[in-house]
Amino acid sequence: QVQLVESGGGLVQAGGSLRLSCTASGRTFSGYPIGWFRQAPGKEREFAAAISWSGGSTYYADSVKGRFTISRDNAKNTAYLQMNSLKPEDTAVYYCAGAKPSRLTWYRGHAYAYDYWGQGTQVTISS
Repeated sequence: QVQLVESGGGLVQAGGSLRLSCTASGRTFSGYPIGWFRQAPGKEREFAAAISWSGGSTYYADSVKGRFTISRDNAKNTAYLQMNSLKPEDTAVYYCAGAKPSRLTWYRGHAYAYDYWGQGTQVTISS
């Protein structure tokens, strides 16, 4: 029912910044927590950040805390991931995901707690 599309990925040098966008279809976007996950080649999908339906609560993986900021604009049906001080280790395909309102553990960073997924956008950080 909900479709998510990521954009904003690209190639940047270490220390640079990118802002990823996740645009959702439908008119009930505001009711879904949104998470950002990433997956590097040969590695498991990793939680990066999540934001509550209202935008009032955010959660970050230790690996990105202090560097990444998740936000959302429900009027635009869009969530963002501002990534600063990027490192080569941040290279991955980044996915946005939405959790149904019935999910209670979306903030814990488990992919299985999310129901809707985008196709991903490639982020490559050069050293």
